[in-house]
Amino acid sequence: MIDFINVSKTYSNGTKALNNVSLHIDKGEFVFIVGASGAGKSTFLKLIMREETPTSGEIIINGTKVSKLKRRKVPYLRRHMGIVFQDFRLIEKMNVFDNVAFAMRAVGESKKTINKRVPYVLDLVGLTNKMKDKPSELSGGEQQRVSLARALVNNPEIIIADEPTGNVDPEMSYEIIELLNEINSKGTTVLVVTHEHELVREFHRRVITINNGCITDDSADTLNNSSGGFGNYYEDESVY
Repeated sequence: MIDFINVSKTYSNGTKALNNVSLHIDKGEFVFIVGASGAGKSTFLKLIMREETPTSGEIIINGTKVSKLKRRKVPYLRRHMGIVFQDFRLIEKMNVFDNVAFAMRAVGESKKTINKRVPYVLDLVGLTNKMKDKPSELSGGEQQRVSLARALVNNPEIIIADEPTGNVDPEMSYEIIELLNEINSKGTTVLVVTHEHELVREFHRRVITINNGCITDDSADTLNNSSGGFGNYYEDESVY
């Protein structure tokens, strides 16, 4: 599903964020990405989302050479990714239902589909009774679950969670990762950047450690990783 082939990234200020990184992530894997601040974790995610392009090397997602993707095709790539941010990024003037529905409206889904799908996803994250609340009326953990529901609502092939437990308490941190674990069990590929090593140890998943722009450890060889997924979204060549 995701291949990095000798990928390096150097920013215009001379910062070397990644150095000759090569790895493969299968469909249906759950992968923790760990490392110190500034190690290159955020750059790794930005390259997958095509917010950045590599200085050298190649990134391939479902057969698509991401660095070669035309700018107008980037939204098609991202349409099959759900992003969960540490700082939630909810729209304060919208209630919970509309914050989640916003992601569906952005891709042109019908009102009927939205009215069916949004309550279903909010039920998955335990927020059925919070649909009419504004973000300011929710706890930090509830806001993060809204962010997760928004990431899930378009049934993405990949969930990318960038420090999803950074602004919630330890109990809610466990619940967030458990939700991602359940989502992964249905075939969705999940990538989680985290500093919380206790959670990493608790869930016994593949762990990729990035240090000074290099992969210094990858537990893939010692784990029985599952594969799955929802099929190839890129069979239509018009996406390229």
